[in-house]
Amino acid sequence: MENLKNIQPIEDFNWDALEEGESYGQVSKDDLVKTYDETLNTVKDKEVVMGTVTAMNKREVVVNIGFKSDGVVSMAEFRYNPDLKIGDEVEVYIENQEDKKGQLILSHKKARATRSWDRVNEALEKDEIIKGYIKCRTKGGMIVDVFGIEAFLPGSQIDVKPIRDYDVFVGKTMEFKIVKINQEFKNVVVSHKALIEAELEQQKKDIISKLEKGQVLEGTVKNITSYGVFIDLGGVDGLIHITDLSWGRVSHPEEIVQLDQKINVVILDFDDEKKRIALGLKQLTPHPWDALDTNLKVGDKVKGKVVVMADYGAFIEIAPGVEGLIHVSEMSWTQHLRSAQDFMKVGDEIEAVILTLDRDERKMSLGIKQLKADPWEDIESRFPVGSRHMAKVRNFTNFGVFVEIEEGVDGLIHISDLSWTKKIKHPSEFTQIGAEIEVQVLEIDKENRRLSLGHKQLEENPWDVFETIFTVGSIHEGTIIEVLDKGAVISLPYGVEGFATPKHLVKEDGSQAAVDEKLQFKVIEFNKEAKRIILSHSRIFEDEQKGAKKETGEKKPSAKRGGKKEEESAMVTGPVEKTTLGDIEELAALKEKLAGK
Repeated sequence: MENLKNIQPIEDFNWDALEEGESYGQVSKDDLVKTYDETLNTVKDKEVVMGTVTAMNKREVVVNIGFKSDGVVSMAEFRYNPDLKIGDEVEVYIENQEDKKGQLILSHKKARATRSWDRVNEALEKDEIIKGYIKCRTKGGMIVDVFGIEAFLPGSQIDVKPIRDYDVFVGKTMEFKIVKINQEFKNVVVSHKALIEAELEQQKKDIISKLEKGQVLEGTVKNITSYGVFIDLGGVDGLIHITDLSWGRVSHPEEIVQLDQKINVVILDFDDEKKRIALGLKQLTPHPWDALDTNLKVGDKVKGKVVVMADYGAFIEIAPGVEGLIHVSEMSWTQHLRSAQDFMKVGDEIEAVILTLDRDERKMSLGIKQLKADPWEDIESRFPVGSRHMAKVRNFTNFGVFVEIEEGVDGLIHISDLSWTKKIKHPSEFTQIGAEIEVQVLEIDKENRRLSLGHKQLEENPWDVFETIFTVGSIHEGTIIEVLDKGAVISLPYGVEGFATPKHLVKEDGSQAAVDEKLQFKVIEFNKEAKRIILSHSRIFEDEQKGAKKETGEKKPSAKRGGKKEEESAMVTGPVEKTTLGDIEELAALKEKLAGK
């Protein structure tokens, strides 16, 4: 009641006007309407106006545009601007001044879109820094909401360092610069990298100006490639080439470092203009050759791993950064040309002997054949002259066969030492490469590491027996098996072949002997060294005729051994002989029988 006592009535209130239905006092209704109109903004539908945020929650933003009611805008339209707060001015598009519920309908998204094209062009001209909301990933980069326009952010323009996970940027609001606009297709390209490059350029200049060769810095592994590792030195990048990662061989940098790893590096070189910095990692440790055991010497055995293979040899790593070469000639005592891959492969753990060691040049040669005894050291006792062995045919020449009795022990069988009876023009007629052949040691050449071998010496020389059978003047039955221009080849007993010139093939009736004819032949020449038997059919009846004349008193002319000169010139150097010699034992028995007589 006390409060009511203090209330004083309005002295000039017009009670009469109230009774008549008027309640405005002296102020006219028109004045009040005018005041009302001046207080509220006059707005139209489909218009962009500025408003003030008066309230907001997770779903909606209330915006006052000075109208009779406030408008509500979905919070989703402001997600590009996470810093939005009450009191901020925002532009809105009036969709409807009053819907069925009397609500003012506003859109921030449409307001931005209406002015967006002008805004992006203005931002490009002024090199303005703008904010954008990264909506999603796309091929090659991201889609960014800029003033309501979907702009493209290339992956390379997100940051100065390579991005490994693009998804972490989705939903973020970041600052950008517009770098390109395609007016025809309404395409906009933005960059975040451009904002920080200018600052980084200055940082790089400052860092490079303080660099010195030999300086050791800490850096972070930024990127790994097949040829090297990029290191972030705190605003400037350097490269460690793969050859400067380790003193040992490195097939890929990932064997040495991992992404984001912090390591110490030494500056090897740098270029002020191109801002290239060459870094080293292995230089922080002593060269392995300097740390090599000082007691290591030629003749010592070492163990190592095969790291590189070549046809001419293999490189063996006996310690990280310390390698030795085993030449293919030091892998085996054999003298045959072979590839190093026949003996070992990359990754093999092997033992070797040091052959040469040059610490100044940091070179070492190794051998593995030295782990075995040299087969030629005791060659005379293991392969004495006259001893018989099995050998493997390795190669042919026109004059003989090269064979290997064991690894490192080679020998030559001369073509004349292959067979007693066969006339061999080329070794391939007698044997083949890779075949086993029995040999007898004829001679040892230790200096040249070569043995003279024989194959025919395994059997008795049948020509010793033939010499007692096919004596000059003896007559034997033979078959003509081949007729040549210079004469005919005749097959004799015991598998021996003889030769007769055309003159000695004339029969008693004057006709010429033909192939496959079986006739009697007289031996007119026997040459054991040349393995040659010269025959004559015509000499048989000619001698008979001469014998008859002798009985009648005619003087018989002396015949020279070997026939006339024209016969000699017609003779070939040797007969073509069969592959079978006949039974040698039978010949030997025959020889004994003849000797007994």
